[in-house]
Amino acid sequence: MSDRPFRLPPLNALRVFHTAVRHRSFRSAADDLLVTPQAVSQQIKLLEETLGLELFERKGRVIEPNEQAILLAHYVQSAFEEMEEGVRRVTKVGRRNRINVNASPYFATRYLLDRIAKFRETLTDADLRLTTMVELPDFVADDVDVAIQWGYGSWKPYESTLLMYDYKEICCTPDIARKMASPEDLASQALLHPVLSDRLWPDVLSHLGLTAEVSQAAIRFQDAATMRRATVAGLGVGLISTIDADEDLKLGKLVAPFGRGIMRDMAREHVPGFYLVLPRAHRRVSSIAAFCKWIAAEGWAKG
Repeated sequence: MSDRPFRLPPLNALRVFHTAVRHRSFRSAADDLLVTPQAVSQQIKLLEETLGLELFERKGRVIEPNEQAILLAHYVQSAFEEMEEGVRRVTKVGRRNRINVNASPYFATRYLLDRIAKFRETLTDADLRLTTMVELPDFVADDVDVAIQWGYGSWKPYESTLLMYDYKEICCTPDIARKMASPEDLASQALLHPVLSDRLWPDVLSHLGLTAEVSQAAIRFQDAATMRRATVAGLGVGLISTIDADEDLKLGKLVAPFGRGIMRDMAREHVPGFYLVLPRAHRRVSSIAAFCKWIAAEGWAKG
């Protein structure tokens, strides 16, 4: 067993490797790095010699990373993201404690805006910037520190913390409900799907003992508000968040043809929710850590 200290490969070689994996081409990597393809090849050769293993399968001008390269690329990507975040943060020294939060439009309007003043009491000098976006933002390109995202908690390599489940109710207009005597009749109706998930309706139908595939001709909606309006307009049967369903059922705009609480006894992994999502490195900033601590402890499911 060797007593020699472990030495990391040259940083430039890792940077070139990272770019080559991303482009799957030495030439494209060279164009990105503003160097020659020969320079890229030399750096990859240096890295392979340092590690004592090959990293790419060469097929003409096309390169394919092998198993070792894919594993290494994961860690190199994380390392460069950490360094980029560090540089971004230290270059903002002297500015106010800005926290850039991007939230699901539904969560922002239904839950967050009514409570955000409480956080301002916790961190009085915070410069909080709130934007809304349905899709998960690019934390670097969109300059986002923390996101609140609808989904199932799987946004690798980011960390995610469940804030609340988003239970849905099967709803439709009274006219459509009159055409359905049992859940089996859903097969003859237009089912309204969220763009963010093709699994929501299949999971619900499976829970009801039914099978169905998501048709490519199905109507999909980008956000919950549009889904709700489409359901009220009679375009089909929608899965409506509980708080919205309560309002529309009370007003008689919609009915729940098979009763309430359909999703309450579903397996938790099949129930979507709102999650706090962020790169792990962001928690090292005190103002962001304070926001994360506050929002995770707020008890959103209580309404």
